[in-house]
Amino acid sequence: MTRIYPDFAYGDGPRAGCWWNKTCAAPDRSSLTGEHRCDVAIIGGGFTGISAALHLAQAGVSATVLESHYVGWGASGRNGGFCCLGGGMLEDAALDKAFGRQGRADWRGAELAAVKLVEDLIARFGWEVDRHSKGETMFAHRARHFEAMKGAADYYAENFGVKVDLAGPQDLQDAGMNAGYQGALTVPIGFGLNPRKYITGLAAEAEKAGAMICHDSPVTSVRRAAKGFSVVTPAGKVTADRVIVATNGYSSENLPPWFAGRYMPTQSSIIVTRPMTQEELTAQNWTSRQASYDTRSLLHYFRLMPDNRMLFGVRGGLMATAGSEARAMKRARADFDRMFPAWRHVETPHAWSGMVCIARKMMPFIGEVPGEPGMFASLCYHGNGVAMASYSGALLADLVQGKPSHHIYPEAVQRPLAKFELGRYRRAVMPFAYAGFALTDL
Repeated sequence: MTRIYPDFAYGDGPRAGCWWNKTCAAPDRSSLTGEHRCDVAIIGGGFTGISAALHLAQAGVSATVLESHYVGWGASGRNGGFCCLGGGMLEDAALDKAFGRQGRADWRGAELAAVKLVEDLIARFGWEVDRHSKGETMFAHRARHFEAMKGAADYYAENFGVKVDLAGPQDLQDAGMNAGYQGALTVPIGFGLNPRKYITGLAAEAEKAGAMICHDSPVTSVRRAAKGFSVVTPAGKVTADRVIVATNGYSSENLPPWFAGRYMPTQSSIIVTRPMTQEELTAQNWTSRQASYDTRSLLHYFRLMPDNRMLFGVRGGLMATAGSEARAMKRARADFDRMFPAWRHVETPHAWSGMVCIARKMMPFIGEVPGEPGMFASLCYHGNGVAMASYSGALLADLVQGKPSHHIYPEAVQRPLAKFELGRYRRAVMPFAYAGFALTDL
């Protein structure tokens, strides 16, 4: 496999301190051995791949998931657990220009449908995923950002049919949301969850429906066969009519070759505190359990979880070495202390990082890989993969069967991914971009 980060990024080091691993036992599964046959081979055992497997199996289609480590090892088992609107980064004006008003409406409808899909799955199967938060709250880093928020009511009403709530600085104090912000906007869509519990439940139901899931089965090659594809792992081979590549930020430049230069993995780092007492929460005047983020370019995302641990995430890691990992965590802790000074004494025993995946034109891709009939892929969720990756997997399940889908399939995600400048050396531009973002956040 050809990847653009050092080997450290693709090993267990970055996720060694992941809190989610302590919350939910994950079943062991065998690796692929020998030769097998199925209708659809799925590369990657995260939200996209497991959702696709579940929906295929429920439709009576045989599916085999090949995961290089274990289900949820990648971003799906180490993210912040925000099930919310998102997946793409284009604003309405850019969407209207590129795809027309209906194209924009389709994309916004898919965002909403993605959150509902996860919500419906949780309710249908009765998973306990530590759900909390009534929607999602965006905090204004600067006063001008709060002024801009005041004009956002029409945007949310038109695109999602909801009414937002605005809160000024005093309102935030009264609501137990003291972190030094200038105001906030709450959208009544989305919630927080434990991503490991969610992906574990998803995989269990996929297996009950008939899907086969293999751990420790990295795919080394995908070749055309007499009929369909031959998907090879170190100890086995699957022959399949169709293939889904669901590797997102952990993708390889040559699997398939079309991926080369068309996705940008970038790190996101998370720290989690020990459980705090009510007195400690009161001292900071932060008692809200809202899933939250701010308006910084290199945003912070955070939420007080049901057991009174605070999860705090930052964007910005670029190097993916043991040293850079330590520096990223130190920076995350420094930002945490500035925002929550009353908690400077509170330990953060859990810290880890994972890959967010970005597209050159700031929108995901979901569909058949150009030049590779019968091979499908979905990737680039821009840090909002809980809902959109789950939705993409369900959509891919219909696409690989060649049948009309009841899921919205926006034109915006059918557009092939464009290449980044500098190709496989594209990471070189990120330090300069991030330096600019950091200056705007001062």
